Formats: sequence, structure tokens, C-alpha cells
Amino acid sequence: MQSIRQQIPLLAAVLCAVLVFWLALLWLIMDSCHPIVMMTMPMSPAWSAINLIAVFSMWVVMMAAMMLPSAIPMILLHNKMSSKSGITFESLAFILSYLLIWALFSIAAVAFQFFTHSGGILNASSLTTSKIVSIILLLLAGAYQFSELKNTCLNKCRTPVGFFMGFWKSGVNGAFNMGLRHGLFCLGCCWAIMLLLFVGGVMNLTWVLLLTIAVVAEKTLPAGELISKVIGVALILSAVYMGYSLVNVQSMPPMQSMTMSCMQSMKM
Repeated sequence: MQSIRQQIPLLAAVLCAVLVFWLALLWLIMDSCHPIVMMTMPMSPAWSAINLIAVFSMWVVMMAAMMLPSAIPMILLHNKMSSKSGITFESLAFILSYLLIWALFSIAAVAFQFFTHSGGILNASSLTTSKIVSIILLLLAGAYQFSELKNTCLNKCRTPVGFFMGFWKSGVNGAFNMGLRHGLFCLGCCWAIMLLLFVGGVMNLTWVLLLTIAVVAEKTLPAGELISKVIGVALILSAVYMGYSLVNVQSMPPMQSMTMSCMQSMKM
């Protein structure tokens, strides 16, 4: 077994990677008038191939920034149990295969964004869905917090020792397979919360931070299971409130979004 000091290089490397992903995400949000960034937020429902690539890249960066921090305990324990100090090929394989799962989720997110945009239920400038779709997403995510699948996947994410005791495989291939398996459990735990990006705004920095904190809290804090239920209740109440405002034809203040002034005139 390794000492804490022996794991510092790996921890530092993972934190640096997280920082790079967050800096890239900040650039996408803050420099919204850059030509490359504008490709990630097409105003017309007729996306080009470049738009598809840019939007997919944006989702990959965002998923890595949001999900990699919550996987740090699992990454460090994997490295510790492999009895190899420093940054190893096994550790890299575990991390890359974990991120691969979220890259695959990004494909689904891009498809959802494309079809909601084409269907006229996505605000292209703020990347938020219509109120009715937002209510459905909030109810779906809130109810999912209480499901058996959510509880099972969350438990696997919250107990790294139990996960590796049940699924341990040695070598680079073993690490890659375990990273995929952990990524699948993580996906099963958090996919509904990630869809809430379309409620508060995909490029809304405050909303992205809140969802990241929620994921990290339920996966790593001692009271994570209780936090998960509290999040579920909050989401359902938010859906009820939004539905009430919709029924009563009241103008509910929209969640703060990064609407791009340079693109307002380009709306079609």
C-alpha cells in the first residue's frame, strides 16, 4: 500500500486536468463572441458538420469538468490498491475509460440539444428548454433521486473499497475495464442531473457550478445519501413552482443565463 505522499503526483495531475477543463469551460462561457465558441451555439436549427463537432467538444469539456472531481477518491484508491507509486499507465487507463463514458453521454446530450432546437423548444441563445420541457426534466430528475437504480449506482460511487473488492482486475486492461464500469455506475447515478443543464442553461456558469457541487456532495460527503434525497425534493418542488407559474400565466423570473449579446442580432 502507498503512503499519502506517494499519491501526491497523481492527485496533482488530476487536479491540474480538472483546472484545465474548467478554464476551457470558462473560456467557452466568457468569450462567447469568439468564432470558435459561436460554433458551439448555432442559432439556426440547420446545424453544419462543424457545429456538430463543436457542440460535441463543448459537452465533452463540460462533462469532464463537472464529473472528474467526484471521481478523485476512486482514482486515488485505485492507484493505492495497484501498489504502484506515481502516475502509471493503469491510472491513466482508469481515468480515460471513466471519461469515455461521459464522452458517450455527450453524444446523447448533443442529440437532445439538436432535436429540441429543431423542434423549436430550445432557446438557442441561452440553451434552455421551454417551460413545459423544463418541468418534465425537473420532475424526472427529482423522481429519479428516489429510484432503486439511483440508490444502487450512488452506493457504488460512494464506496470505492467495496467497488474494487467486487470488480478488481489487474493490469492496464483491468484498469480500463474498471474505469468503464465505474463510469457506467456514475452515469447511472448522475445522468438525470446532467440533463438539468437544459433547465438552467447549458452555458450558465452558476448553474453548472451548482450541479457540480450537488454531484460531488452526494457522491463524497458522509451525508451523501440524505443530500441526494434533499436534492430530489428540491427538484420536485421547483417543478411544482414552475408549473404553478405556468398555469397562472405569471412571468416567472428566468434563471440567470449567459445570453450572448453578439448573437442576438443573428437569431433566425
